Amino acid sequence: MQQDETKEFLDSLPELEEGKTYCFKCYPGIECFNACCSDLDMVLTPYDILRMRSALNMSSVDFLRVHTTAFHAPDTNFPVFKFKMLDNARRSCAFVTPEGCRIYADRPGACRMYPLGRATRPDGKGGVLEQFFIVKEDHCKGFLEKDEWTGESWKQDQGFKDYTAFNDRYMNILSRTRQLGHPISDKLNQMAILALYRIDDFQGFIQKMQLFERVEVDEKRQQAITSNENVALSFAMDWFELVLFQDTSKLKPKNVPMRRKGVRPEGN
Repeated sequence: MQQDETKEFLDSLPELEEGKTYCFKCYPGIECFNACCSDLDMVLTPYDILRMRSALNMSSVDFLRVHTTAFHAPDTNFPVFKFKMLDNARRSCAFVTPEGCRIYADRPGACRMYPLGRATRPDGKGGVLEQFFIVKEDHCKGFLEKDEWTGESWKQDQGFKDYTAFNDRYMNILSRTRQLGHPISDKLNQMAILALYRIDDFQGFIQKMQLFERVEVDEKRQQAITSNENVALSFAMDWFELVLFQDTSKLKPKNVPMRRKGVRPEGN
C-alpha cells in the first residue's frame, strides 16, 4: 500500500529526464530555510534507522519507541515504520534547529534526495533503473538559485551511494514479499523487525542462536557482522531472503536446509 501511494505521488510530479538539469540550492539564510522540515509523512528504511539512531547513540528499541510509529502493510503484513513528527501545530521534525538538521550527516534518504524523488525498477540484469522526479513546493525558494544539477550529480553530491545500495535491496525484498501473493505470518513479521530494524539486537541474536553454525559464513565476515552494523544489516538481508524465499544465492545453509520453524526470534 505504501509503495503504491509513493508511486502515485511520484507519477504526479514532473520527471527529470536523463541528462536534463535543474537549479537548486538550500542553505542557512535562504528565506524558506527549514520550511520543508515539518508535516512529513515519511517511511523510514532499515538503513535510515541504522544511521539515525547511530548518530543519536540510541538503541534500536529506544529509537523505534521514541521516533517512529509502527504498523503492518495490509497486503504483506510486512513491518512499516513512519517517522514520528512532534505534536505541535507545525508537526515539526524532532531534529530541526534554527541552524538546520542536528543529524544532517545521517539524515534519512528521503530528506537527502530532496528536492528530488527517486523511483526504481528492475533492469533485468540484477540491477535497477532509476527515475528522478522534481518535488517543487510553493514555499521553496531553492529553485531560484543558480547551482545546476542532474539527478545523478545531485545523488553523488548528497552522499546517497550507501543509501542506494541498502534501500534498493530493501525495496527488492518488499517487492518479492508482495509477489508471494499472501501476507507473511506474524512470526515472520517479528523476525523482519528483529533482523532489519533492530540490527543491534540481531547481532546478539546471531550469537545466542549460534546462527553461524547454520549457514556458511567465513570467519572474517563473521567478525565483521558482529562488530559492524552495516555488515550486519547486509547479512540480515541475506538471512531473511534465505528464510522467507529459500534464496541461497547470497547465503547457503549448512548441511540440512534451514526451516522457518527452527528459528525463533526473541520477543519484541
